[in-house]
Amino acid sequence: MAKIKITQVKSIIDRSERQKRTIQALGLRKINHSVEVEANAAIIGMIRKVNHLVAIESI
Repeated sequence: MAKIKITQVKSIIDRSERQKRTIQALGLRKINHSVEVEANAAIIGMIRKVNHLVAIESI
């Protein structure tokens, strides 16, 4: 599988608890924090749920 870089670009303040937990599960902590993860079905599904809060780059 390919690796992708996920960067949080918007705050999770005033977001639903589900979106906050999804961001946390992706390993993101604060704005402009990035993580590199394997692109599998579970990760892609989490990104779809919070795509308005993150930026994605393929590596």
